Order: sequence, then structure tokens, then C-alpha cells
Amino acid sequence: MSRTFPMIIAAIVLIAAGGFAIRSISASDTVAPEQTVIAQATTTADSTDTMADTPVANNEVVEMVLGDPDAPITIVEYASFTCPHCRTFHENVYPDLKKNFIDTGKVKFVFREVYFDRLGLWAGMLARCGGEDKYFGLADMIFKTQQTWTAGDDGATIAQNLYKIGRIAGMDDAQMEQCLQNKDHAEALVATYQKNSEADNVRSTPTLIINGESNGNMSYAQLAEKLNAIAE
Repeated sequence: MSRTFPMIIAAIVLIAAGGFAIRSISASDTVAPEQTVIAQATTTADSTDTMADTPVANNEVVEMVLGDPDAPITIVEYASFTCPHCRTFHENVYPDLKKNFIDTGKVKFVFREVYFDRLGLWAGMLARCGGEDKYFGLADMIFKTQQTWTAGDDGATIAQNLYKIGRIAGMDDAQMEQCLQNKDHAEALVATYQKNSEADNVRSTPTLIINGESNGNMSYAQLAEKLNAIAE
């Protein structure tokens, strides 16, 4: 089974006074500047220099894409970093999908994050912290270690668990701290997520939009059969 959307469909991080909290957002909420609920922490000059002129620093929501942009098939996956079914998909289906369809130029693959909770948002912000070149490698590590990094009784512990993943990818704590404290980027991510998921009528994860058609979770054999039929 896939994870279905609860009534509360997103959570935004509040980072202030050394702690973490959340404000839930309903589907009818908008994220406007005057409604901001994320306190932006003061950053050091060193961390600002590290992030200068990056998409994260400029609060851009970059579409994360793999494969030939002119491929005949486009798959848009909606997934949450805290969704067990999404982890299973990325462990058991995605590797063969990448090898046999994405890397061979048959599929353009777009990954869109779903934010069920604050942890999923934090993970998405961390994955984007390393830029497009590191994104999918970080995403893979986040999925593979999902049960480990989500373990913890408080936000600070979980944030430190995520930092351990980022360090493996070559990021330092100052860089990651600034990424997770960027309220404007968090707001932009949530607003983009809500806009895209509502447009595609996404109600569970993982959801696969294949050439505009919505599909639920499936095995690699089922997915390969569908893709080969489209390619014929």
C-alpha cells in the first residue's frame, strides 16, 4: 500500500532560539510573505559565503531531473523522504528503472518531494543543499537510511542525523545549518509542492505521472511493462 495524504498535507519548519517547531498547513492555506511562520536565523559570514549565488541561497525551487530532456517518456515521481513505501520503491524499483530506461535515454525522470511532515521537509532541504549534482546521491542515502535518521525524540537529534548524511556528501555543518534555516526557501518549496500536487491530483505516495497519466505504486515488472507498451 502507498501512503495516503492526511488532512494536514504539509508542515513548515520553525527554527529559532536553537530549537525546532512546526506549524501545520491545510490544503486551503497559502504561503504568503505576510503569513510567514518560519523565523530565519542569523547566519555567520562564513556560512553565507559558502552558499553565495546557489539556488538554495536565491530561494529557487529547482526541478530535479535525470535523463534525456527529449526522451519520449516522462515520469514524474511524487515521493516523501519519510514514506516507507517510497523507500521500498527506491530500493527495489528505481535502480532498474534508472539502468534500463533513464540511462538509456528512454525516460526523462522528474523527482518531486512531498512534505507529509517537518522531517520530510528537512530532508528535502538537506538534499537540495548540495546542489543538483549531489541531489540524487543524497536522496538515495536519505531513503536507504530512513529508519536511522528519523529515529530520535526531538528535532535537534534528527537534524544531527541528517547532518551525518550531508557530511558524507562533503558538506560542512555551517552550510547545512544555513540551508535548514532558510525560511524563504522552505516557504518556496512548500508552495511549489502544494501547487504541483494539487495540479496533478496527488493523493498518495509514491505517485508516478507517466506521460501525464497518474499511476500508483507498482513493481518494476509492472512499470517496465507499461513503459515498453508506451514505447511501442
